[in-house]
Amino acid sequence: MSRILIVDDEPAIGWSLRELLCDDGHVVELAASVEAAIDICSRFTPDVLLLDVRLPGRDGLSAMPEFRALAPHAAVVVMTAFGDLDSAVRAVQAGAFEYLVKPFDLNRVSDVVSRALADRASEAVPALAATNASLSPGLALVGSSLPMQRVFQQIALVAPSDLPALITGDTGTGKELAARAIHAHSHRRNKPLLTTSLASLAPSVIESELFGHVRGAFTGATVDRQGLFELADGGTIFLDEIGDAPPEVQVKLLRVLEHREIVPVGSAVVRSVNVRVIAATNRDLTAAMASGHFREDLYHRLRVFPIHMPNLATRLEDVPALVACFLSRHTDGLHAPAASEAFLAAACARPWPGNVRELKHAVEYARVVARGSTLRSEHLPPTTNAFPVENAFLRPTDQTADQQMTAAIGAWITAVWQEGESESGSLHKRLIQLVEAILAQEAVERTGGNRTAAAKLLGLDRATLRDKLKR
Repeated sequence: MSRILIVDDEPAIGWSLRELLCDDGHVVELAASVEAAIDICSRFTPDVLLLDVRLPGRDGLSAMPEFRALAPHAAVVVMTAFGDLDSAVRAVQAGAFEYLVKPFDLNRVSDVVSRALADRASEAVPALAATNASLSPGLALVGSSLPMQRVFQQIALVAPSDLPALITGDTGTGKELAARAIHAHSHRRNKPLLTTSLASLAPSVIESELFGHVRGAFTGATVDRQGLFELADGGTIFLDEIGDAPPEVQVKLLRVLEHREIVPVGSAVVRSVNVRVIAATNRDLTAAMASGHFREDLYHRLRVFPIHMPNLATRLEDVPALVACFLSRHTDGLHAPAASEAFLAAACARPWPGNVRELKHAVEYARVVARGSTLRSEHLPPTTNAFPVENAFLRPTDQTADQQMTAAIGAWITAVWQEGESESGSLHKRLIQLVEAILAQEAVERTGGNRTAAAKLLGLDRATLRDKLKR
């Protein structure tokens, strides 16, 4: 029988967790604030502490040192509905066993508590060394979805170490931002972070770019030149598109990883370097290994700590926060323009094959089309050339509302057909969901946020409108 302390100010969550853990055979105490939890710890020493971040008065993370003093052997599981990279780093640095994002599956909580108790019994709960690094706002990874919370947790775990990391993910998912975050939260943060994309370099110059060359090594090499590995000494080097590395470069990269040594082009002298390597790729390296285009030993040396960046389509709930972030970066000293609910709903309905980068460009396009006014759904760029750009600027007298709607639906269907998604059998459902979302949001906006009036305008009852807005 183990002792669990739950610190959460939401009664429903506290009750659910207590019922779950009591059914698992644990003794459970509840507290709704840091102060109440500290008082309980004076008479009840927990084996596991489930700690919410946002609490009335003091936040949970700021009280971690006191909980550590009162219950030094307790495994701390941090819970939050407002997770970001900073809170994940703070939790890991404070020695948290796990980092859970609300809403969470109760079975997952039960599993985490069981693992925490097992690790506590073997005295294996890790406490990572703290760093004081923080990312500048311009480099922040944005998102509160579960896939991004996992990324934040992985960055927080690997940053204090010197382990090589391999970041995978499709184009535009933010692989370089993740690499910059790892460096910014590492002990190397005051040393250089140098980045290069191997796909952007001619194969003939990659080796010289990375490892440098000596005078006379090749035509045009009139002076000795340091490569990126020497220039990044003491810091971090980020190798994007590592799958494009030529075979001879792969051999030298393996030497760097195994022996921390480089040999400049045209030289026989070995030079020592102290560099952390972070690599990234949007390719399937396992297929490249199978075809003989990528070394298996290099793959395993790079993939000591893998991180996968999720596609935007798997975390559409992050779209509003991303839009707000992009709008705030280009204010020209003025207030950032606002995005309407209809704009956000339309943005959330798109598949975004180009991921976050495509969304960023779409927001920049919309800002230009909106000309300083609130961004609306029609300000989004067309998804294909089948929908001419001029349609975004049509005056009401050019077409009737029904004609504009017909043209828009036709363009959308054409885009779906061209994307090859028409065979899924969900075309009607997707269209209805898209139109209902935009219609409901527009009605609420047109009635000044009065949902009763919006429901009347739509011919729906208020409960039905509420359900549609939730969806």
